[in-house]
Amino acid sequence: MGVHTGVKTADVEPVRVLFVEDEFFIREWIAQALAEQGFAVESVTNAADALFHMTRAPIDVLLTDVNLPGAMDGAALARRARELRPDLAVIYASAQAASLKQETRVPGSVVLPKPYEPAVLGRLLTAATRPMLTAVPA
Repeated sequence: MGVHTGVKTADVEPVRVLFVEDEFFIREWIAQALAEQGFAVESVTNAADALFHMTRAPIDVLLTDVNLPGAMDGAALARRARELRPDLAVIYASAQAASLKQETRVPGSVVLPKPYEPAVLGRLLTAATRPMLTAVPA
């Protein structure tokens, strides 16, 4: 019976992540890796499904690809999500991270360039849900 570090204990709620990614293999791989790190992950493929999920269940972090199918991209999704939940942590993932201009991002958000390692993402998600730690100047 092995003990896994990073797995939630009975008295600590897991960080709830809404993961928006249209590429099947990336979505499955990252969602599984985050679940193994103790995160509660819900995965959807587009902005419309993400917004629907947000009306049904609480989330702590929106992790979204920037390029999404449908009428709304990840940047627009994040702006709409912040209207619904002003304190929501937002992480954008993109292969074109450099092209995501500061003015299109929601305040306090983080941009994670693709490809990324699940362990790095896990640390970033943990930091994003602890505003006091991330508020310290670099």
